[in-house]
Amino acid sequence: MIKNELPETSLTLSDFHYELPEELIAQTPVYPRDSSRLMVIDRRRDTVSHEVFTSVIDHLDPKDVLVINETRVIPARIIGRRVKRASGEADESCAPVELLLLKQREIDVWEALAGPGKRARPGDVLEFGDGVMTANVENVGEGGCRIVRFIPRDEGETVYAALHRLGTVPLPPYIKEKLDDPERYQTVYARQEGSAAAPTAGLHFTEELLEIIEQKGIAIAKVLLHVGLGTFRPVKEEHIRDHVMHSEYISVTGETADLINSRRAAGGRIVAVGTTSCRTLESVADENGVIMPYSGDTGIFIYPGYRFRATDALITNFHLPESTLLMLVSAFAGRERMLAAYREAVRERYRFFSFGDAMMIL
Repeated sequence: MIKNELPETSLTLSDFHYELPEELIAQTPVYPRDSSRLMVIDRRRDTVSHEVFTSVIDHLDPKDVLVINETRVIPARIIGRRVKRASGEADESCAPVELLLLKQREIDVWEALAGPGKRARPGDVLEFGDGVMTANVENVGEGGCRIVRFIPRDEGETVYAALHRLGTVPLPPYIKEKLDDPERYQTVYARQEGSAAAPTAGLHFTEELLEIIEQKGIAIAKVLLHVGLGTFRPVKEEHIRDHVMHSEYISVTGETADLINSRRAAGGRIVAVGTTSCRTLESVADENGVIMPYSGDTGIFIYPGYRFRATDALITNFHLPESTLLMLVSAFAGRERMLAAYREAVRERYRFFSFGDAMMIL
């Protein structure tokens, strides 16, 4: 796997700020999925057009390959109580504690955010669902994450099974309304469980639209990135080059690599659906843009100055100010172009963030 090496940059966090009225933050998904709006940015022609998401098919060529991330969001948010302190004493107060599972390390060991952190110190024992599952806090990891070992009560029950009994799918904190159908925070092609958040660019696709895309001759390649802290951790450093991404698990099979490489060799474009697919592709591409099979972690951080090896076009949502995702799309299309597009999206009353509208960068 290629480790990204970026030139020095003087860009600071404020260079990726934009003003967003709160009412433009989408609180609910649209129905049907593919009825959202689509801003199309053509870098070669230097044009911007306003369309509907179903028109994405008009910007795809039969030689192209559409790369999707088939990760599935797990019920990663669980609320329990501390039953034993690190000292070995029972916690008679049974103080409540919440965990957000971010990344699986072993079959029963996870990295998790804990709130409040003082109730999940190394050595503490937590209990969930009146004993359905307990958790031993073993250590504090990268970025303050807790390393937690889970023990389901029922013999033979997996941690995943217990999570489906106890947990809820975590929605981003800027979404205040309750989601009636949790499946609307999953892509229609979500298959492999492991994410703490959805790859939201994929939420716009319906099974019918994907079928039309394939009928046109466009290949669909499946990769995997389990979304964790790396994707949505806020940047706190003033100079963006000082930010360190939290690693996330990715996987690209040999079959997928062959499909993508053959399409590009035949003159087709690699069209990434979402920043997670883009980061996966860029993590496994060699210097010539050839996709290599790989399963493991990536901590790739893409910001202006990065040379893209594999991604030719990108479908994405509108991202938070000062986020690593906005930095990635700014690297792909140019910072000034992106900020101008975002200002236009605000004027045109686009819907922003996870349940918002989409952008296609050609």
